[in-house]
Amino acid sequence: MPIFKETYNLRKRIFTGIIVAVSFILSLQLFKMQILEYSFYDKRSKINSIKKIEVDAPRGVFFDRNMEMLVSNKPSFTLQIIPDKFDMTKIPLIENVIKVDSGYIKSILYKKRKYSKFVPRKIKRGISLKTIAWLEEQHEFLPGVNYVIELQRDYSFGIKGSHIFGYTKEITAARLKKYKGDYLRGDEAGASGLEMQYENLLRGIKGKKYIVVDSKRKTIGSYLNGERDVKPIKGNDLVLTLDKQTQQIAESLMVKRKGAIVAIEPATGEILAFVSAPEYDLSLFASITSGETLQKLFNNPDKALFNRATMSIYPPGSTVKMIAALAALEDNIVTKNWRINCGGGYQLGDRFFGCTHVHGKTNMVKSIEESCNTYYYQLILKLGIDRWSNFVSQFGFGRKTGIDIPEESGGILPDRKYFNKIYGKNRWTEGYLLNIVIGQGQFNVTPVQLAQYVSLLANNGRTKTPHFLRGYINRNGELHKTKYDDVIVDISTSSLDVIKTGMYDVVNKPEGTAFNIHMKELKIAGKTGTSQNPFGKDHSVFIAYAPFDNPKIAVAVVVENAGYGSATAAPIARDIITTYLLRKTVSPKYPVLINKTTEDNNEN
Repeated sequence: MPIFKETYNLRKRIFTGIIVAVSFILSLQLFKMQILEYSFYDKRSKINSIKKIEVDAPRGVFFDRNMEMLVSNKPSFTLQIIPDKFDMTKIPLIENVIKVDSGYIKSILYKKRKYSKFVPRKIKRGISLKTIAWLEEQHEFLPGVNYVIELQRDYSFGIKGSHIFGYTKEITAARLKKYKGDYLRGDEAGASGLEMQYENLLRGIKGKKYIVVDSKRKTIGSYLNGERDVKPIKGNDLVLTLDKQTQQIAESLMVKRKGAIVAIEPATGEILAFVSAPEYDLSLFASITSGETLQKLFNNPDKALFNRATMSIYPPGSTVKMIAALAALEDNIVTKNWRINCGGGYQLGDRFFGCTHVHGKTNMVKSIEESCNTYYYQLILKLGIDRWSNFVSQFGFGRKTGIDIPEESGGILPDRKYFNKIYGKNRWTEGYLLNIVIGQGQFNVTPVQLAQYVSLLANNGRTKTPHFLRGYINRNGELHKTKYDDVIVDISTSSLDVIKTGMYDVVNKPEGTAFNIHMKELKIAGKTGTSQNPFGKDHSVFIAYAPFDNPKIAVAVVVENAGYGSATAAPIARDIITTYLLRKTVSPKYPVLINKTTEDNNEN
């Protein structure tokens, strides 16, 4: 019994000692946390109850050259879903309410499945007030479903400009990784056109908002009455070179047509109007729409998303004949008075190359006015491939112009190296030269290249890189103008004057291939072209500038499957020129004339 009592007392003392020791340690730790480290844990407790929210900055807007609004921003409701809280059985109900295709919501959640399930997924922008009211009423039955107010692009200012402005979309995972730290999941970024080209100027600086939340992360109110909030800073506004009224007319002239229009101020390279037809509705990208709708747009056989003005390549037809004439004048191969006798074509070996019709005795100016192929068949044989291709390249053909939108093709400029590569060294004949000198065969150009070319002709061999951005307005309201490289062709004024005289006669003399657009109020110089199309009716091409004695606008028009350049493209160019220079269109007064001139002059 005494041994048992001794053992019991020892255990009691040990147990009591442990309790005292633990209590002492806990008391010390409590003292340390509440007294010595109070400030540290006080801050931590506040952080745990304060939520930081990133506030998106408004994107910069677009103005035209006269400070008229082209694209702005407008508030919009965006439906969001938080996967962690969302009841997937509610998908059919929500899809029906927001009017999207079956499976649309599930596809979005699947595509973004790698993101944290606590991060909201944007489902659709631009939802109606009626839908918002319904969401409010059903809020307790729709866990994980909410909405936020965001800014989206507003395209209600009278022009489409789909291939100019481009669109924004939610940043991809790859781009998010590339620009780590600059963007967050769900952010919008430019995906095409000027939105993409000038993303760094247009996107602003995000703000920060601090709110107090409870243990369930429910918002209680703002933290310190917003004293520590940081307001977002709006992006820079862009002042474009476009003329709104001219752009509107250009777009209207290409409705239900395919092709492109590019109008440039010759001295500056500033783009006044730019159309790729058919166009598409940019508002489809301003809101998140059904997958089926977007898929139809992408699969449209008319390829509305494809920028024909910078990406499509066409044979330029007779619009480029003048380059051979310039090369011959500059290298003293012929003079402006050199004549040939056009009997309706030219025989080379066992092949006869036809002309538009019998022109008789033809000099250089007349060859441009009446678009005589025979003249250029004989001229290219005097020039040779090397001289010709060298002069063509000086006008920017065969390479990108450097226009300030992301997508552009360089076209195809055939030269000796090209023919040797395609057909084998010395295995091609002079017959190929007779095709390319009149703008057919392998010679292919983009409409923006044609516009730069006619600008160089109009402005005595000088212009600047074609561009849309005139400058940007910074956050202090200051306009910063942008500078562009010179584009210079080293050709004498005397040679260019010969070409200009021929182009003047094209429009202003009765035998000119575009006399149907002649007008007393304004002297236009131009050149018609018919672009051969192996897959259907030929394309109508026309280049022009005006006024003849002091050029302010240069235009290139390509209308697919529209026949002769004089019949379709020329009247379109005339209306664009008169809109810009005279502030009126002339179609009612000067209708498209299908007469002897356009029927007989099947110009190439």
